Amino acid sequence: MATPLVTVETTDTVTTITIEQPQTRNALSLPVMEAVIDALEEVARRTDVHAVVLATAGHVFSSGHNLAEVRAADRQEQQRIFSVCSRMMLLVQQIPQPVIARVQGVATAAGCQLVASCDLAVAAESARFATPGVRIGLFCSTPMVALSRAVPRKQAMRMLLTGEMVPADRALAMGLVSDVVPDEDLVTATAELARTVATASSATVAIGKRAFYDQIDLPIEAAYEQMTQVMVDNSLTPDAREGIGAFLDKREPQWQHRV
Repeated sequence: MATPLVTVETTDTVTTITIEQPQTRNALSLPVMEAVIDALEEVARRTDVHAVVLATAGHVFSSGHNLAEVRAADRQEQQRIFSVCSRMMLLVQQIPQPVIARVQGVATAAGCQLVASCDLAVAAESARFATPGVRIGLFCSTPMVALSRAVPRKQAMRMLLTGEMVPADRALAMGLVSDVVPDEDLVTATAELARTVATASSATVAIGKRAFYDQIDLPIEAAYEQMTQVMVDNSLTPDAREGIGAFLDKREPQWQHRV
């Protein structure tokens, strides 16, 4: 049997979506991206999944777009490739469950974009990141969208203009990843983080994830106005009432996981 492009495995309330293309350094070809989109859309419909780990097989997280595919494509097909990529990156942030990247090896170009798009990212100590498009005459313009929203402006520009590899410790300092762990602990540390996230009310987390991206680029006055309404709506949900009651009663909450 042919190896699937993407596999999906659920353990308790955590789903792991794995790109299974190590022979291409997990390049984000059009079929791979469409398979990831299908997996994310399916997860988004599941109320029993409270967190998602986005992983890849082999020694490389992702080398980015399949350049052979890009070179062979005419303008219309290139439009489709990059539009599907943008849809996938947006979907990572639009589904209700937090998405955690599990990063080994290198994440370059659109692979780095995928890390930057995830809500959290756990990287192995040996992991490295780059947006090297400038070195081959194809500036990483779409990766720049996610990168420039994840790290400070001048750090993003340095990566984009030099194409140099950024080690995991520097990526952590920049804010590109949320955690760096020893290589041998990558799988277990990512799973532990996912399980921790999944213990909260999934309804509350979904409210918070959407609110985070809604307010992040707003002027501060507009952000406070909008988030005040989110807080009011959130406070009236069953899980907020249960959580507050459990805190005051000094007991464990019993989540309903619904709004």
